[in-house]
Amino acid sequence: MPNSEPPTPTPITTSEASSERDARFVQLFAQNQQRIAVYLKTLVPDQTAADDIFQETMLVLWREFDRFEPGTNFVAWSCTVALNQVRAWRKKQQRDRLQFSDEFLEALAHDLDAQEEHLHRRYQLLHDCLADLPDHHRQLIAYRYSAGQAVDEIATQTQRSIDAVYRLLSRVRNTLQQCVDRKLIGEESA
Repeated sequence: MPNSEPPTPTPITTSEASSERDARFVQLFAQNQQRIAVYLKTLVPDQTAADDIFQETMLVLWREFDRFEPGTNFVAWSCTVALNQVRAWRKKQQRDRLQFSDEFLEALAHDLDAQEEHLHRRYQLLHDCLADLPDHHRQLIAYRYSAGQAVDEIATQTQRSIDAVYRLLSRVRNTLQQCVDRKLIGEESA
C-alpha cells in the first residue's frame, strides 16, 4: 500500500537563497545600469568621477540589495543610493572652488527623477534610430561614441579629412535628433 503522507518539502539552503538573490540582483542591475549611469553623469560633470561613483554605487547596491523591497522601483532605489554616493564624493571634493549646493543637487535630482521615464524613452528611440542609419554612418558613430576615438583617429581610419569627419558627425547627429523627435511626436499624437 503506498504511503499517503505528503513528501516533506526540501528546505531552501542558505546558498540556494544567496544564489537566487545574486541572480535577481544581476538581472535588475543589467536591465538598469545604463539608466543609473546616465543619472550619475547628469549629476557629476566629470566623466572620470562619474565612472568612479558608478562603481561605488554598484558596490553599495550589491551590499545593500537585501534592503531592496521586491516589487518596488529598482531604478528609483538605485538612484537614491547613487545620489548618496554623489554627496559622499562631494564631501571629499570640498577643497575645489566650484561646488554646487546640496539644495541645487536635490533640485537637480528631483528634476531628473521627474524626467527619467521620458529620457529612457528617448534613449530607446535613439537606439531604434541608430539601427535605421546606413552602415557607414552607424560605424562612424560607433568609432566616436562607443570606442571613444578622437576625430583625427577616425579621419585616418576612414581616409577622410578631419573637417569632413566633423561635418559628417554633425549631419548624423542631426539626423538622429530629428528621427527621435519625429518618433516622439508620432507617439504623442497616437
